Amino acid sequence: MAQILIVEDDPGIRGALIRGLTERGHAVDSAPTAMAGLEHAVGRRPDLVVLDLGLPDMDGTTMLRMLRGASTVPVIVATARDDETEIVSVLDAGADDYLVKPFAAAQLDARIRAVLRRLGDGAGADPTVVVGGLSVDPRSRRAVLDGAELELTPREFDLLHHLAARADQVVSKRELVTEVWQQPYGGADKTVDVHLSWLRRKLGETAQSPRYLHSVRGVGIRLSAPAGPA
Repeated sequence: MAQILIVEDDPGIRGALIRGLTERGHAVDSAPTAMAGLEHAVGRRPDLVVLDLGLPDMDGTTMLRMLRGASTVPVIVATARDDETEIVSVLDAGADDYLVKPFAAAQLDARIRAVLRRLGDGAGADPTVVVGGLSVDPRSRRAVLDGAELELTPREFDLLHHLAARADQVVSKRELVTEVWQQPYGGADKTVDVHLSWLRRKLGETAQSPRYLHSVRGVGIRLSAPAGPA
């Protein structure tokens, strides 16, 4: 049983989600505002937060950034906004997944279980992955490059770990969408490309001058140790 916090101002939606998730075995608390949600999430440490973006006291994306400053609790954003640019922005702010309204409680339950399963796998016995001067530890969710810790969003960490664990293998964008994003593949190349671009920046490289992340045209991306000193 997971302890879920729903941050949603609409009482009808909030009630329906509480009933649907409770029926599926979760313990559910709720908050109608961003500030109440922040206080609950930081103080009571739920297993996962379901976050609406259209909150009355502040935008959900702002709340998400504030929450990420104090907690690593997984967050699924529930939003009526389906603009891809905004969805990418939400993921970059630290969301672990998103759902576009309307959706059924069964679909949300499946996403919750997928996120918790993925993070649970990372907290298990998997060893630290080392590729050149890069080390990625799924247990502490820390990535270090040449002795300096990288500041990564949860999605960037998952992406880097997936690629590092398959060092020297070409990984397709389809695989990244289905395994890292836990989404059916539907032409989400732009989302993958944007996150790879952000990840390259944090690794101190560009697509034109790669060190670790090498694009293989028409196939995918390969993470490999640099051939020589930077």
